[in-house]
Amino acid sequence: MTKINWSGRAHDYSQKDINYLIKVIKNADPLTQGKFLNKFEVNLSRYLKTNNIFAVSSAASALEIIALLLDLKKGDEVIIPAHTYCASAIPFARNGAKIVWADIDFNSRTIDVEDVKKKINRKTKAIVVVHLYGYATNFEKIVNLCKKKRIKIIEDCAQAFGAEFKKKKAGTRGDFACFSFHAQKNITTLGEGGALRVKDNKLAKKVKGLRHNGHCDYKKRKFYWKPAMGNLDLDLKNKWPYKFTLSEIQCAAGITMLKKLDKLNQIRINRANILIKKLSKFRELSFFKPNSKKQHVYHLLSAYYKPSKKINRDDLIQILFEKFKVKCAVQYYPLYKYPLFKKMGYGIRKKLYNTEIFFENMISFPFHVWMSSREFGYLISSIEKSLKILQKRR
Repeated sequence: MTKINWSGRAHDYSQKDINYLIKVIKNADPLTQGKFLNKFEVNLSRYLKTNNIFAVSSAASALEIIALLLDLKKGDEVIIPAHTYCASAIPFARNGAKIVWADIDFNSRTIDVEDVKKKINRKTKAIVVVHLYGYATNFEKIVNLCKKKRIKIIEDCAQAFGAEFKKKKAGTRGDFACFSFHAQKNITTLGEGGALRVKDNKLAKKVKGLRHNGHCDYKKRKFYWKPAMGNLDLDLKNKWPYKFTLSEIQCAAGITMLKKLDKLNQIRINRANILIKKLSKFRELSFFKPNSKKQHVYHLLSAYYKPSKKINRDDLIQILFEKFKVKCAVQYYPLYKYPLFKKMGYGIRKKLYNTEIFFENMISFPFHVWMSSREFGYLISSIEKSLKILQKRR
């Protein structure tokens, strides 16, 4: 039996939360696109201290809308780090962009500015900056590059909701941003959900139509039934809309979880600091820890395990699971190696060094807020014992 699982549930709802949600289920009318959606979006805007925030069904949905708003043409290129979850790239490939893979900075595990500089050209339409593992990366140099060349910046904040760089929240500096409220993220709207930020006010006006099958709010019509309820009202300029809406119960869950976000993130930060300090004597295991207190909110707790000729990362994962029943994970397979991307013409011959070397040697430890103090202590001691076993084999 697994003692500490790699769970698909990041945290639990309190009984107070559950009672609130039951009340919403009983009384909300309509059950979608109503007052709870409006309140959730207002609260998100206040928390992020920005405007034009839209709740959607996932971060991937937000990226699909962003891809439409970019108005991609044949030959347009989008630069994306190859070390990230596949949803960071699929929407742009689906909408006709040529994906250009960028390497990562080995220490931060996020997009490498110097590699980006080499890959920008006149065809570059946008750059996707992924705030991976919970870290709000410093991309000021990319911002300066993009301003000069009129390239759009897309912040993928799926794993870094609440993280800050220079007192600004991740997702508030680029032209677009996406956020995730998936079951494994720092907060969740009942398992699925996300949000979109659009800097440009004109583009922002298109989002509600693209999010909801081209519909406007029929209550705003002079005669609500004319020409018909449910028709396509909005001129989306040759763009087919999606259905990426959140239900009222999901938005209500978002409202209550958003109040706890900073507290939940602080728990992650405190625990990460404890674990990293405890394991600092093992030089073969290295974590990335920024100096700024809120720059990393540790959605995931990943480390680099330095291999020897006799042992590697897989040996550590195997011992932790077989001897201590602790389940760890590996992220992320270089996207250009995925069979799907290769079949679609996005494979590359020349490997990206940091992307490859980090993937081959990284380990992601279970790091869920619901973990008790006893379980957390067991996790640390299990890692320590496993590393000592492997030290004898080196």
